[in-house]
Amino acid sequence: MLFTKWGEDLKKDAPLSEYPRPQFKRDSYITLNGEWDLAFCEGEEVPEKYDYRITVPFSPESPLSGVNRVLAHNEYLVYEKRFILPEGFNKGRVFINFGAVDQISKILLNGEFVFEHHGGYTPFTAELTDYLKDGENVLNVIVRDLCEDNEYSRGKQKTKRGGIWYSPQSGIWQSVWLESTPKEYIKNVRITPDLDKSEVSFEFDGANGVEIIIKDGDNTIADTTDTVIKLDEVKTWSPESPFLYDVTFKYGKDTVKSYFGMRKFSTGVDDNGVPRLFLNNKPYFHNGLLDQGYYPDGFLTPPSNEAMEFDVKTVKECGFNMLRKHIKIEPMLWYHYCDVNGILVWQDMINGGGQYGLEVSAIPFIGVNLDDTDYKKFHRTSEKARELYYKELREMVDALYNCVCIALWVPFNEGWGQFDSAKAYKMLKEWDRTRTVDSASGWHDRGVTDVISKHIYFTPIIVKQGDKPYLLTEFGGLSTRVKGHTFNNKMFGYKIYRTKQTLEKAYSKLFNKTIIPQIPKGLSATVYTQVTDVEDELNGIMTYDRKVMKIDKEILQKINERVTL
Repeated sequence: MLFTKWGEDLKKDAPLSEYPRPQFKRDSYITLNGEWDLAFCEGEEVPEKYDYRITVPFSPESPLSGVNRVLAHNEYLVYEKRFILPEGFNKGRVFINFGAVDQISKILLNGEFVFEHHGGYTPFTAELTDYLKDGENVLNVIVRDLCEDNEYSRGKQKTKRGGIWYSPQSGIWQSVWLESTPKEYIKNVRITPDLDKSEVSFEFDGANGVEIIIKDGDNTIADTTDTVIKLDEVKTWSPESPFLYDVTFKYGKDTVKSYFGMRKFSTGVDDNGVPRLFLNNKPYFHNGLLDQGYYPDGFLTPPSNEAMEFDVKTVKECGFNMLRKHIKIEPMLWYHYCDVNGILVWQDMINGGGQYGLEVSAIPFIGVNLDDTDYKKFHRTSEKARELYYKELREMVDALYNCVCIALWVPFNEGWGQFDSAKAYKMLKEWDRTRTVDSASGWHDRGVTDVISKHIYFTPIIVKQGDKPYLLTEFGGLSTRVKGHTFNNKMFGYKIYRTKQTLEKAYSKLFNKTIIPQIPKGLSATVYTQVTDVEDELNGIMTYDRKVMKIDKEILQKINERVTL
């Protein structure tokens, strides 16, 4: 097995124990991460005994879980955790928060049904107040995961992994924690900066007359119940200067802390009439990497929060300013690290649908653009799964709306389970008017989108300027093997090199001879594949265990200084 340094030092009693949601933070916090009981069952009934002790929040398939067993399609996962609330913890209401549970989960407390959630990648909350007992409480989480067989969102997971598809996993895979609020509390808030008006607005759910306190460092610059606040001498957020304002919300006895950044994402034309992505009303080149957020020891789950921060900081140190979060929704702390360090994020929605065919593997390479309202052709025949897609899409937008870093939404990638992309585009624009949308990354563009989005691995990269910004949303994938730092003996890559030196030479040539010369011609963003190796894929700038830089930072820094407008 391959382990990261964080996985090697894992503390099973309280992994990933830092407060997991800095965008909406209360002082009330009890982590439930750690050791739970687990059983693999043929039904949903809570068993009398459990066969495993699992380290939550790691999926049972992952090495760090301590279980290392794959959930069969005819099985359910039944988790059990016993807890006693500390005296004085309950302020009136008690909630349980789940970062993510894959795919369908039922929550029981003391034998009573509490809540059910469908969708394996979005966070959810359930109130436990009416089900609590004095003394010990028994929490059960019952999980069903059919991977690709139910057309639900599954990301890069596949029952039979290999190539660009990765090991399947199931169950709880992000943090679980308890919090308590007064009976009257702030359910959530949407924070919307308006740079053109030097204003920031706040929309509260479940509360009116909330006191809003905004600070610039130690200086209080606003203390009001107005929900639209004018800011003097606005400090903008950007990768070069990621300034964040702190904000506190007070409502009765409830207090929540958050932050925001004053930035604006848009499209327009530069002084030469070339369509560009804009940041803060100026043309801005997005120079990024594909980031799949996988780990050899935790799979989708980072072995520690420090591991997530390490990835973000390393990318920044290499001179990149953007990450495309590919087919995964990260824990909220990952977005916080991007906010703080100044990394733009393109956020993919999670793909679903049936078994993919020629619509993703062959047809795009001969220039055929398919009609994605044909559900059968795109293997999206389940109406229930299509309805869940929109529910999860909205949950993703709501969960990540206040993340300063997110610049662009990607509802579909390379035709994987794509359907009605024009409808998804319009929904995203209704829900969030502050971000750009790439409706169909790679191919099968139906014309309803903000950008031209191309994936080019095998043919010459030639920018053809149109009426929208031209984005090279995937390319590169140059690969080499580093002995002792691979997941297995297999190797997938678009171009394979035998040594670090030949890889670095090829990378430099690709940027210096092909990418950089086309920026003046209209190229407005690049997404090189990728941050790290992932299972069979050996095309990262780092190894899968994050222990080796496959391309030296100094080389990347020098090149990235020129990947700009």
